[in-house]
Amino acid sequence: MILSSLSPADIIFDFNKKADVKDWVTVNDSVMGGESLSSFHLNNNGHGVFAGDISLENNGGFSSVRYSLEKKSMKGFTIIKIRIKGDGKKYQFRIKANSADNHAYIATFLTSGEWQEIQIPLKDMYPTFRGRVLEQPNFSNEYIEEVRFLIGNKKAEYFKLLVDKIELQ
Repeated sequence: MILSSLSPADIIFDFNKKADVKDWVTVNDSVMGGESLSSFHLNNNGHGVFAGDISLENNGGFSSVRYSLEKKSMKGFTIIKIRIKGDGKKYQFRIKANSADNHAYIATFLTSGEWQEIQIPLKDMYPTFRGRVLEQPNFSNEYIEEVRFLIGNKKAEYFKLLVDKIELQ
């Protein structure tokens, strides 16, 4: 018998046909008057689907989907690995050490249109607030409480990102 090397403590979220995605919440630029629209749901194959339309009207330009989790220890982990299938567009993956923090730590990645495994070194995730890089150290916290995908490429566009798994290494 071969056992998986991953324990449930290593998984942030594993999308599958039985996954409960009700705690994944979209946040669009409408919070600031923009007109972008997005949704998040589970498709028939058990993948999370983050899709929508980015509008630049009324100073808009972004959509995101976030998942708040119970405080998760990052001790012993150096990488977040995400398995995704995008549409050839650039996205951000964001984490928050504390869900009440105004700032987030981000990494950008470009999708290829095929399934990809993106590996993000935690030490390379840098702090931002409202699109501005902060003069603070990169991520070095012991915990995280939120993960988020965001698209905001400064252009009006349709987007679609499939998410299969988010895990720690």
